[in-house]
Amino acid sequence: MLEGLPPHRPTHVLRLDTDEKSARAMTDLLGEMFDPTETAVAAFEDEDGKTWRLEAYFADEPDEAFVRGLIRPVIGAQADEAEFRTIAEQDWVRSSLEGLKPVRAGRFLIHGSHDREARRANDLAIEIEAALAFGTGHHGTTLGCLRALVAERKRRRPRHVLDVGTGTGILAFAAAKDLRRPVVAGDLDGEAVTTARENARLNGLGPWLKLYHAGGTRHRMAARDRHFDLVFANILARPLRLLAPSLARVVAPGGTLVLSGLIERDVPSVLSAYRHQGFALSKRGVIEGWVHLVLRRGGAAPRHRTNSVRTP
Repeated sequence: MLEGLPPHRPTHVLRLDTDEKSARAMTDLLGEMFDPTETAVAAFEDEDGKTWRLEAYFADEPDEAFVRGLIRPVIGAQADEAEFRTIAEQDWVRSSLEGLKPVRAGRFLIHGSHDREARRANDLAIEIEAALAFGTGHHGTTLGCLRALVAERKRRRPRHVLDVGTGTGILAFAAAKDLRRPVVAGDLDGEAVTTARENARLNGLGPWLKLYHAGGTRHRMAARDRHFDLVFANILARPLRLLAPSLARVVAPGGTLVLSGLIERDVPSVLSAYRHQGFALSKRGVIEGWVHLVLRRGGAAPRHRTNSVRTP
């Protein structure tokens, strides 16, 4: 299980071995206390089937005393055993590549340069190197969106695709490579846009990618009313709720909206936000604890607030 997406530049990590109940409790606690764009917290079961490891990655140096104080009510004196380490930038990139195997979703194959031999003749292969911008295709959020794209292509051939929060660009690349049509993709993080542009060149998709640097749809390439018949937003719950009106505005009639970056407890509030914009849930999937939602227009009509006027 994991709370938050790995920060673009993790500089410090906390590691602690404990039991499953404590690891899960601390994952929830730290996930609530820290900004999910700056901190990622994960808990993994060890090979012995008993020990669980808690790992928390921080974009900036954490206050160790504060963190120990947070987890002490959960694990008592064991909080003093928590190990804090500094991560060199090159170590993060190297560790991101360790053990990564090619990822398949239908005909899509996401791989690093070290796995080019895994490509098959009929694959739609995308080569991505781990970078400081998040996204290698191995994370459940990205894989869920890729599977949603596979399912969408069995249903129809989208003409206009938008990828909001593109990261390293995987979803945009997959759509462009399959459809052979220009795809619009943007990110709030300038480094992510730079990384996506470099990856697009690496995959020979430069002419098919229209990249922008802005949050949500706040760019002329994305802010096109009812234009996109397939929209991806692989972000996190809070920004997805806030973006509901603007994302709804750009989805074409009969269009599909794929949301990801959610854990189970986020789903009701996110669904509610989009149902108020006229979307209905078509499919829900879970991969490694991460939920992706496929929505289509056709739910309840958007609700508008009206001011009642009393007359004497």
